[in-house]
Amino acid sequence: MMIKYFKGEPNSYVIRYKNGQIKEHGKGLDFWYMPFNTSIALVNAVSQDAPFIFNESTTNFQEVAIQGQITYRLEQALDAAEYLDFSIEPATGQYKSNDPDKLSQRVINAVQAHTRKGINAISLEQALISVKEIASQVLIDVQNEASLKRLGVIVESLYFTAITPTPEMQKALEAEYRESLQKNADKAIYERRAASVEEERKIRQREMDTDVELENRRKDLVEKQAENSLKLAEAEAKADEMKLEPYGNLAPQALIGLALKEFAGNAGKIGSLNITPDMLGQVIGWVGGQNNAMVKRQKS
Repeated sequence: MMIKYFKGEPNSYVIRYKNGQIKEHGKGLDFWYMPFNTSIALVNAVSQDAPFIFNESTTNFQEVAIQGQITYRLEQALDAAEYLDFSIEPATGQYKSNDPDKLSQRVINAVQAHTRKGINAISLEQALISVKEIASQVLIDVQNEASLKRLGVIVESLYFTAITPTPEMQKALEAEYRESLQKNADKAIYERRAASVEEERKIRQREMDTDVELENRRKDLVEKQAENSLKLAEAEAKADEMKLEPYGNLAPQALIGLALKEFAGNAGKIGSLNITPDMLGQVIGWVGGQNNAMVKRQKS
Protein backbone atom coordinates (compact mmCIF):
# COMPACT_ATOMS: atom_id res chain seq x y z
CA MET A 1 0.00 0.00 0.00
CA MET A 2 1.49 3.34 -1.11
CA ILE A 3 1.12 6.42 1.06
CA LYS A 4 1.84 9.84 -0.43
CA TYR A 5 2.40 13.28 0.97
CA PHE A 6 0.69 16.49 -0.20
CA LYS A 7 1.75 20.00 0.74
CA GLY A 8 -0.54 22.91 -0.15
CA GLU A 9 0.53 26.46 -0.96
CA PRO A 10 -0.36 29.27 1.52
CA ASN A 11 -2.60 31.02 -1.02
CA SER A 12 -4.51 27.89 -1.96
CA TYR A 13 -7.55 26.50 -0.19
CA VAL A 14 -7.13 22.73 0.01
CA ILE A 15 -10.03 20.31 0.37
CA ARG A 16 -9.27 16.61 1.03
CA TYR A 17 -11.96 14.11 0.13
CA LYS A 18 -11.94 10.52 1.27
CA ASN A 19 -14.40 8.19 -0.38
CA GLY A 20 -16.29 11.28 -1.61
CA GLN A 21 -16.58 12.88 1.81
CA ILE A 22 -14.73 15.99 3.00
CA LYS A 23 -12.22 15.00 5.63
CA GLU A 24 -10.37 18.28 6.10
CA HIS A 25 -10.00 21.65 4.43
CA GLY A 26 -8.14 24.93 4.85
CA LYS A 27 -5.43 27.14 3.44
CA GLY A 28 -2.03 25.58 2.83
CA LEU A 29 -2.90 22.14 4.27
CA ASP A 30 -0.31 19.37 4.15
CA PHE A 31 -1.07 15.73 4.87
CA TRP A 32 -0.38 12.09 4.09
CA TYR A 33 -2.92 10.27 2.00
CA MET A 34 -3.59 7.08 0.12
CA PRO A 35 -4.27 7.75 -3.59
CA PHE A 36 -6.82 5.00 -4.09
CA ASN A 37 -9.47 6.55 -1.82
CA THR A 38 -8.44 10.24 -1.66
CA SER A 39 -9.27 13.18 -3.89
CA ILE A 40 -7.78 16.63 -3.51
CA ALA A 41 -9.44 19.90 -4.59
CA LEU A 42 -7.49 23.09 -4.84
CA VAL A 43 -9.31 26.46 -4.86
CA ASN A 44 -7.37 29.62 -5.59
CA ALA A 45 -7.98 31.89 -2.56
CA VAL A 46 -6.27 35.01 -3.87
CA SER A 47 -7.76 37.80 -5.98
CA GLN A 48 -7.94 37.00 -9.67
CA ASP A 49 -8.09 39.33 -12.67
CA ALA A 50 -10.31 38.51 -15.62
CA PRO A 51 -9.87 40.71 -18.68
CA PHE A 52 -12.76 40.90 -21.13
CA ILE A 53 -13.86 42.42 -24.42
CA PHE A 54 -17.27 42.12 -26.05
CA ASN A 55 -19.59 44.01 -28.38
CA GLU A 56 -22.99 45.51 -27.58
CA SER A 57 -25.46 47.80 -29.35
CA THR A 58 -26.72 51.17 -28.17
CA THR A 59 -30.31 52.36 -28.29
CA ASN A 60 -29.69 53.94 -31.73
CA PHE A 61 -28.42 50.58 -33.05
CA GLN A 62 -24.74 51.47 -33.08
CA GLU A 63 -22.26 48.75 -32.13
CA VAL A 64 -19.59 49.47 -29.54
CA ALA A 65 -16.72 47.39 -28.20
CA ILE A 66 -16.42 47.28 -24.40
CA GLN A 67 -13.02 46.40 -23.02
CA GLY A 68 -12.05 46.12 -19.37
CA GLN A 69 -11.09 43.99 -16.43
CA ILE A 70 -12.82 42.60 -13.36
CA THR A 71 -11.11 41.52 -10.15
CA TYR A 72 -12.74 38.88 -7.92
CA ARG A 73 -11.92 36.26 -5.32
CA LEU A 74 -13.53 33.15 -3.84
CA GLU A 75 -14.42 33.90 -0.25
CA GLN A 76 -16.35 30.65 0.33
CA ALA A 77 -14.20 27.95 -1.27
CA LEU A 78 -16.49 25.13 -0.07
CA ASP A 79 -19.48 26.76 -1.78
CA ALA A 80 -17.55 27.01 -5.04
CA ALA A 81 -16.33 23.41 -4.74
CA GLU A 82 -19.90 22.25 -4.25
CA TYR A 83 -20.91 23.50 -7.73
CA LEU A 84 -17.62 23.27 -9.63
CA ASP A 85 -14.95 20.63 -9.88
CA PHE A 86 -11.61 21.90 -8.52
CA SER A 87 -10.00 18.46 -8.13
CA ILE A 88 -6.37 18.21 -9.23
CA GLU A 89 -3.79 15.61 -10.13
CA PRO A 90 -1.60 15.64 -7.01
CA ALA A 91 1.51 14.73 -8.95
CA THR A 92 1.24 17.64 -11.42
CA GLY A 93 -1.09 20.09 -9.68
CA GLN A 94 -3.17 20.36 -12.90
CA TYR A 95 -6.96 20.57 -12.70
CA LYS A 96 -8.80 17.48 -13.91
CA SER A 97 -11.59 19.58 -15.49
CA ASN A 98 -12.02 23.01 -17.01
CA ASP A 99 -14.48 24.15 -14.31
CA PRO A 100 -12.01 26.67 -12.81
CA ASP A 101 -11.94 28.40 -16.19
CA LYS A 102 -15.73 28.27 -16.28
CA LEU A 103 -15.82 30.28 -13.06
CA SER A 104 -13.91 33.15 -14.69
CA GLN A 105 -16.25 32.97 -17.69
CA ARG A 106 -19.31 33.04 -15.45
CA VAL A 107 -18.05 36.23 -13.86
CA ILE A 108 -17.42 37.78 -17.30
CA ASN A 109 -20.88 36.64 -18.48
CA ALA A 110 -22.45 38.44 -15.54
CA VAL A 111 -20.49 41.57 -16.44
CA GLN A 112 -21.63 41.37 -20.05
CA ALA A 113 -25.28 40.81 -19.12
CA HIS A 114 -25.45 43.86 -16.89
CA THR A 115 -23.39 45.94 -19.33
CA ARG A 116 -25.78 45.06 -22.15
CA LYS A 117 -28.69 46.26 -20.02
CA GLY A 118 -26.99 49.64 -19.53
CA ILE A 119 -25.65 50.09 -23.07
CA ASN A 120 -28.94 49.15 -24.75
CA ALA A 121 -30.70 51.99 -22.88
CA ILE A 122 -28.46 54.85 -24.01
CA SER A 123 -27.27 56.39 -27.27
CA LEU A 124 -23.83 56.01 -28.81
CA GLU A 125 -22.80 59.52 -27.78
CA GLN A 126 -23.84 58.89 -24.18
CA ALA A 127 -22.03 55.55 -24.09
CA LEU A 128 -18.78 57.13 -25.25
CA ILE A 129 -18.80 59.85 -22.58
CA SER A 130 -20.28 57.83 -19.67
CA VAL A 131 -17.66 55.09 -19.31
CA LYS A 132 -17.06 55.68 -15.61
CA GLU A 133 -20.75 55.90 -14.72
CA ILE A 134 -21.60 52.73 -16.66
CA ALA A 135 -18.75 50.78 -15.02
CA SER A 136 -19.85 51.91 -11.53
CA GLN A 137 -23.42 50.73 -12.10
CA VAL A 138 -22.32 47.40 -13.61
CA LEU A 139 -20.04 46.80 -10.62
CA ILE A 140 -22.97 47.22 -8.21
CA ASP A 141 -25.15 44.90 -10.29
CA VAL A 142 -22.47 42.20 -10.54
CA GLN A 143 -21.75 42.36 -6.81
CA ASN A 144 -25.45 41.63 -6.22
CA GLU A 145 -25.61 38.83 -8.79
CA ALA A 146 -27.26 35.86 -7.08
CA SER A 147 -25.48 33.17 -9.13
CA LEU A 148 -22.08 34.55 -8.14
CA LYS A 149 -23.02 34.89 -4.50
CA ARG A 150 -24.08 31.24 -4.53
CA LEU A 151 -20.56 30.32 -5.65
CA GLY A 152 -19.01 32.47 -2.93
CA VAL A 153 -17.59 34.98 -5.41
CA ILE A 154 -16.72 38.44 -4.11
CA VAL A 155 -16.29 41.07 -6.84
CA GLU A 156 -13.67 43.58 -5.73
CA SER A 157 -13.41 45.96 -8.67
CA LEU A 158 -14.46 46.53 -12.25
CA TYR A 159 -12.92 48.84 -14.84
CA PHE A 160 -13.88 49.70 -18.40
CA THR A 161 -10.66 50.65 -20.13
CA ALA A 162 -12.45 51.62 -23.34
CA ILE A 163 -15.82 51.87 -25.05
CA THR A 164 -15.19 52.36 -28.76
CA PRO A 165 -17.47 52.51 -31.81
CA THR A 166 -16.79 50.79 -35.11
CA PRO A 167 -13.98 52.26 -37.25
CA GLU A 168 -16.48 53.75 -39.72
CA MET A 169 -18.50 55.39 -36.97
CA GLN A 170 -15.29 56.54 -35.30
CA LYS A 171 -14.31 58.38 -38.48
CA ALA A 172 -17.79 59.88 -38.79
CA LEU A 173 -17.72 61.11 -35.21
CA GLU A 174 -14.26 62.56 -35.69
CA ALA A 175 -15.40 64.35 -38.84
CA GLU A 176 -18.46 65.69 -37.04
CA TYR A 177 -16.34 66.84 -34.14
CA ARG A 178 -13.85 68.54 -36.46
CA GLU A 179 -16.74 70.26 -38.21
CA SER A 180 -18.07 71.42 -34.87
CA LEU A 181 -14.66 72.79 -33.92
CA GLN A 182 -14.42 74.58 -37.27
CA LYS A 183 -17.86 76.11 -36.76
CA ASN A 184 -16.83 77.30 -33.31
CA ALA A 185 -13.64 78.76 -34.77
CA ASP A 186 -15.59 80.53 -37.54
CA LYS A 187 -18.08 81.81 -34.98
CA ALA A 188 -15.23 83.18 -32.88
CA ILE A 189 -13.78 84.92 -35.95
CA TYR A 190 -17.16 86.43 -36.85
CA GLU A 191 -17.67 87.59 -33.28
CA ARG A 192 -14.23 89.21 -33.24
CA ARG A 193 -14.97 90.95 -36.54
CA ALA A 194 -18.35 92.11 -35.30
CA ALA A 195 -16.76 93.38 -32.11
CA SER A 196 -14.09 95.19 -34.11
CA VAL A 197 -16.73 96.82 -36.36
CA GLU A 198 -18.74 97.81 -33.32
CA GLU A 199 -15.69 99.33 -31.65
CA GLU A 200 -14.85 101.23 -34.85
CA ARG A 201 -18.43 102.50 -35.02
CA LYS A 202 -18.19 103.67 -31.42
CA ILE A 203 -14.90 105.45 -32.16
CA ARG A 204 -16.42 107.19 -35.19
CA GLN A 205 -19.48 108.13 -33.18
CA ARG A 206 -17.28 109.60 -30.46
CA GLU A 207 -15.33 111.55 -33.10
CA MET A 208 -18.57 112.89 -34.59
CA ASP A 209 -19.84 113.79 -31.13
CA THR A 210 -16.56 115.58 -30.46
CA ASP A 211 -16.80 117.49 -33.78
CA VAL A 212 -20.39 118.49 -33.03
CA GLU A 213 -19.42 119.63 -29.57
CA LEU A 214 -16.50 121.66 -30.97
CA GLU A 215 -18.78 123.28 -33.57
CA ASN A 216 -21.32 124.10 -30.90
CA ARG A 217 -18.61 125.64 -28.77
CA ARG A 218 -17.31 127.56 -31.78
CA LYS A 219 -20.82 128.82 -32.50
CA ASP A 220 -21.23 129.93 -28.89
CA LEU A 221 -17.83 131.63 -29.09
CA VAL A 222 -18.73 133.50 -32.31
CA GLU A 223 -22.06 134.59 -30.86
CA LYS A 224 -20.34 135.72 -27.69
CA GLN A 225 -17.70 137.63 -29.65
CA ALA A 226 -20.41 139.34 -31.76
CA GLU A 227 -22.32 140.19 -28.62
CA ASN A 228 -19.16 141.57 -27.00
CA SER A 229 -18.28 143.57 -30.16
CA LEU A 230 -21.79 145.05 -30.22
CA LYS A 231 -21.60 145.96 -26.58
CA LEU A 232 -18.14 147.45 -27.11
CA ALA A 233 -19.38 149.56 -30.07
CA GLU A 234 -22.35 150.71 -28.04
CA ALA A 235 -20.07 151.59 -25.16
CA GLU A 236 -17.66 153.48 -27.43
CA ALA A 237 -20.55 155.38 -29.08
CA LYS A 238 -21.92 156.23 -25.68
CA ALA A 239 -18.51 157.43 -24.58
CA ASP A 240 -18.09 159.56 -27.69
CA GLU A 241 -21.55 160.97 -27.15
CA MET A 242 -20.72 161.81 -23.56
CA LYS A 243 -17.43 163.39 -24.68
CA LEU A 244 -19.11 165.53 -27.35
CA GLU A 245 -22.13 166.54 -25.29
CA PRO A 246 -20.35 169.51 -23.55
CA TYR A 247 -19.33 170.90 -26.93
CA GLY A 248 -22.97 171.15 -28.01
CA ASN A 249 -23.55 174.12 -25.71
CA LEU A 250 -20.48 176.07 -26.88
CA ALA A 251 -20.58 178.94 -29.38
CA PRO A 252 -19.29 178.17 -32.87
CA GLN A 253 -16.42 180.57 -32.37
CA ALA A 254 -15.36 178.56 -29.35
CA LEU A 255 -15.61 175.29 -31.27
CA ILE A 256 -13.49 176.70 -34.08
CA GLY A 257 -11.02 177.98 -31.57
CA LEU A 258 -10.83 174.59 -29.93
CA ALA A 259 -10.41 172.95 -33.30
CA LEU A 260 -7.59 175.31 -34.21
CA LYS A 261 -6.03 174.66 -30.83
CA GLU A 262 -6.25 170.92 -31.43
CA PHE A 263 -4.63 171.39 -34.82
CA ALA A 264 -1.89 173.47 -33.23
CA GLY A 265 -1.30 170.83 -30.54
CA ASN A 266 -0.87 168.16 -33.20
CA ALA A 267 1.10 170.32 -35.63
CA GLY A 268 4.08 168.03 -35.25
CA LYS A 269 2.02 165.04 -36.39
CA ILE A 270 0.43 166.83 -39.37
CA GLY A 271 2.56 166.68 -42.45
CA SER A 272 0.74 169.41 -44.36
CA LEU A 273 -2.55 171.30 -44.10
CA ASN A 274 -3.96 173.25 -47.06
CA ILE A 275 -6.51 175.99 -46.29
CA THR A 276 -7.87 177.54 -49.47
CA PRO A 277 -9.12 181.14 -49.63
CA ASP A 278 -12.63 179.91 -50.31
CA MET A 279 -12.60 177.67 -47.20
CA LEU A 280 -11.18 180.54 -45.06
CA GLY A 281 -13.78 183.00 -46.45
CA GLN A 282 -16.62 180.59 -45.72
CA VAL A 283 -15.40 180.08 -42.14
CA ILE A 284 -15.04 183.84 -41.55
CA GLY A 285 -18.45 184.51 -43.14
CA TRP A 286 -20.04 181.81 -41.05
CA VAL A 287 -18.43 183.10 -37.84
CA GLY A 288 -19.42 186.70 -38.68
CA GLY A 289 -23.00 185.66 -39.38
CA GLN A 290 -23.17 183.87 -36.10
CA ASN A 291 -21.88 186.97 -34.26
CA ASN A 292 -24.48 189.27 -35.91
CA ALA A 293 -27.22 186.82 -34.96
CA MET A 294 -26.05 186.79 -31.37
CA VAL A 295 -26.00 190.65 -31.25
CA LYS A 296 -29.51 190.85 -32.60
CA ARG A 297 -30.74 188.42 -29.96
CA GLN A 298 -29.06 190.43 -27.24
CA LYS A 299 -30.67 193.74 -28.44
CA SER A 300 -34.07 192.21 -28.69
